[in-house]
Amino acid sequence: MKLDVIKLDGGKAGNIELDAELFGLEPRADILHRVVRWQRNNAQAGTHKVKTRSEVDYSTKKIYRQKGTGGARHGARSAPIFRGGGVYKGPVVRSHGHDLPKKFRKLGLKHALSAKAKAGELVVIEDAAAEGKTGALAKQVANLGWKRALIIDGATVNEGFLKASRNIEGLDILPSMGANVYDILRRDTLVLTKAGVEALEARLK
Repeated sequence: MKLDVIKLDGGKAGNIELDAELFGLEPRADILHRVVRWQRNNAQAGTHKVKTRSEVDYSTKKIYRQKGTGGARHGARSAPIFRGGGVYKGPVVRSHGHDLPKKFRKLGLKHALSAKAKAGELVVIEDAAAEGKTGALAKQVANLGWKRALIIDGATVNEGFLKASRNIEGLDILPSMGANVYDILRRDTLVLTKAGVEALEARLK
C-alpha cells in the first residue's frame, strides 16, 4: 500500500510503499486486547501489602480467662476480628505480570499498525528534526492538526526535536525499539518517520 510522505511544514515529500504484512492486516480486537493487558499487567506495581496475624505487634498473652466471662474464647489480640489485629488473606507483594509469547507480541504490534492505517490515522513524515525551539514545533504540529499524536522515529531520536517537543501537550516521541501496542492505540494519530518505517519493517519481519 502506498502513502504520501509529508514534511513537518506540511509540504509533500513523495510517497512510500508500506509492507502489507505490517500495515494491511485486518485488525483483530482480541489480539490487541491480550497484548495491551499483558503490557498493563507488567507495568502494575504490585507493592500493596497488609500485615497478617503473625506480623502485627501484640503480646501473645491470653487476653482473658477461658471460662466464666460469658464471651467467646480468645487467645490473642492479634486475631483478625479485633481492631488492630492481623488482616486475613489480604494483599501481599507480588507481580501481576504474566507471560506472552514473543511471536504473539510481534503480531499484536502488526495489528496495531494495521488498525491505525485502516482508520486513516497513520501519517508518514520525511524526518523528525528541529532546532530545539518549542514554539516553532508547536506551531507546525497545530497546523498539521495533531492533537494527540505519537511520533516513532528510527533507531535514535533527534536531540533537538526531543528537546523542542517536551512541553507540547499530547505529543509523544519514541525510537523504533520503544514502539508498543498500548502507546500506539492510546493516541489519535500515529506519525512515522521514513527511518521509523524502515526500522519497524526490519524489526517485525
